[in-house]
Amino acid sequence: MPPTLQVALDTPLPRLFDYRLPPDGAPIVPGTLVEVPFGRTRQIGIALGVTDEGGVDPGKLRDVLRVLDDRPPLAPEILRLARFCADYYHHALGAVLLATLPPRLKNAAPFVAETPWLALTDAGRAAELPPRARAQRTLLEALRAGPLARETVRTQKQGRHAAALVAAGWATWTREPPRGTVSPPPTAAPAATTGQQTALDALAPALDRFGVHLVHGVTGSGKTELYLRLIDTVLAAGRQALVLIPEIALTPQLEQHFRRRFPGRQVDTLHSGLAERTRAENWLAAPACDVLLGTRLAVFAPLPRLGLVVVDEEHDASFKQQDGLRYSARDVAIARAQQADVPVVLGSATPSLESYAQALSGRYRLHELTQRAVAAAQLPDIELADLRHLPQDNGLTRPALTALTETLARGEQSLVFLNRRGYAPALYCPSCGWVAPCPHCSARLVLHRTAHRLMCHHCGHEARIPQACPGCGNPDLKPLGQGTQRLEETLAALLPTARIRRIDRDTMRPRAWAELGAAVHGGEVDILVGTQMLAKGHDFPNMTLALILDTDGALYSPDFRTTERLFAQLMQVAGRAGRADKPGRVLIQTAFPDHPLFRFLQRHDYAGYARMLLAERRQLDLPPFSRQVLLRAEAPTMDAALAFLRRAAAQAPDAAPVSVFTPTPAPMARVANLERAQLLVQSASRRALQGFVHDWRPRLEAIRPRVARWSLDVDPLVF
Repeated sequence: MPPTLQVALDTPLPRLFDYRLPPDGAPIVPGTLVEVPFGRTRQIGIALGVTDEGGVDPGKLRDVLRVLDDRPPLAPEILRLARFCADYYHHALGAVLLATLPPRLKNAAPFVAETPWLALTDAGRAAELPPRARAQRTLLEALRAGPLARETVRTQKQGRHAAALVAAGWATWTREPPRGTVSPPPTAAPAATTGQQTALDALAPALDRFGVHLVHGVTGSGKTELYLRLIDTVLAAGRQALVLIPEIALTPQLEQHFRRRFPGRQVDTLHSGLAERTRAENWLAAPACDVLLGTRLAVFAPLPRLGLVVVDEEHDASFKQQDGLRYSARDVAIARAQQADVPVVLGSATPSLESYAQALSGRYRLHELTQRAVAAAQLPDIELADLRHLPQDNGLTRPALTALTETLARGEQSLVFLNRRGYAPALYCPSCGWVAPCPHCSARLVLHRTAHRLMCHHCGHEARIPQACPGCGNPDLKPLGQGTQRLEETLAALLPTARIRRIDRDTMRPRAWAELGAAVHGGEVDILVGTQMLAKGHDFPNMTLALILDTDGALYSPDFRTTERLFAQLMQVAGRAGRADKPGRVLIQTAFPDHPLFRFLQRHDYAGYARMLLAERRQLDLPPFSRQVLLRAEAPTMDAALAFLRRAAAQAPDAAPVSVFTPTPAPMARVANLERAQLLVQSASRRALQGFVHDWRPRLEAIRPRVARWSLDVDPLVF
């Protein structure tokens, strides 16, 4: 049988597809992108090798249409990491591989990266041009002084002469100027605190081998400075650093910090907020960069000289992908570091219980930063406003308004946290009790008054605000509850002299964060009103008050992870206050001031609360003391979804250490006109559970259910 090319395609089928080798006989390196026919369409796939044992009749093989040689093959380490993800998350290899690529590189259209800088090559530095080539000599001399921007070459009408130098091999167009040019002014490293130095002394000898290090540092303790010093050591050894962060909003501040700390070094960013072309170019430039800063998908970037992986705010649920390949970037980062035999540093003021349990057991090495990095900065005092005994005016108690007024009078800044965007969570009729529902989801429509719309935050459905109640005709419809828009309006009315900025998904775009940071640091903002986008990583020295509203709803949730998440969120928000020489204050409005969560929070005692939760989890046999897989199903009707899951449970392999629970509707049972149900599988043994799912998946594929889709979620965070 003639050799065939095995190609991975972006399909849910866990197999490779055979194609006839191109007639030119040129070797195809594993990882090469190719365009192939698939059914009646064309697809971009990843060539994984040649085999002599193809299972397809040679007469039925189809030809590879084109080898995409305008983009590099996927590196061997990325192929290896993708195979790990396919095995661990039980996802088709082709779908994993294609998910690692920026969208523009999965497009069959030719891709040419922009190269805005003209620079000399080594041959050009030694070149001598004849006297008659006056224009080229002039350009050559200019390049010896430094690279020239393409726009400069164009405006000076030197394009033809530049092309001649490039053709001779004396100059080249590059994406970035050579190192040492066009760099921001460097920032000197501050003196290390005692805690930072202790952690550095422990980490430095471990930078030459794999190990997982958990840095548990209180908010403002200088975890970023610790990362920078470790990265500096890695760069000095000629290696690369990968830094993962949970939110796009954190990239402008960190990117600027990294560029000033490492002048002349190539620092790139990679996240979905970039323009498609820029994202593709940054991915292509990753092999040559020194530091790559990005969100979860950056864990798959090609970094051949990888020397260190950092996962900041490792506890954050944003690191877990919630659709398609449902991977945890934190866990994949650990796997990548292990494959590359390099250390991985996980940092957080509130580590996930999974990571903290690993540290307590000795599998991870724990490093603690217990003091804030600024000598005069102390952890803020945390006070509780008891909603059982305090009246509210549009969601604000008298102590809250007094605290805001006093902070404003001192010329200091405040943060008001409400994790609910929009004007109000619902629009209702006080006459008959009607509440505006989403027609496609089991959720209410959120009132967005500034947009004059009702919106569903689950499926994106929008509707006009009705003039009267559809149920009884009452024209006096009322907003129910409070969102950030309404809170901003309330504060503007109560504090008319305050300069207020609202920060939520409706107001912020990636480019706006740099402007916001400049405005806050420049004293142009008095009060920031926002959602969880404000809770992570931001450092505002003049912010002394954090006011936290309406968090009690989380205490009613049946999800066993809710209190862990709430504690982390509250501690992160509280950590924005008092980060410099001015004392910080935190005021939390709650109707449950006696809840254990608040007692530990007031003592800033993460370790105590974590140990209490871990003891509860051990008693209940919940993660991290067990492993879980969730089989999700979506169908036009709930009966169809549950019927598939019941058949799936009946097809489950007989494995004693694995428990298969009863299928149930999902907590959010209907989204985008599809009913959702789920089946939980659990075991105390990761190996047993992985073996179970490996045997179970082919049986699931054989059921051929009447459902829209089903998926497996390994280590689920959201139920």
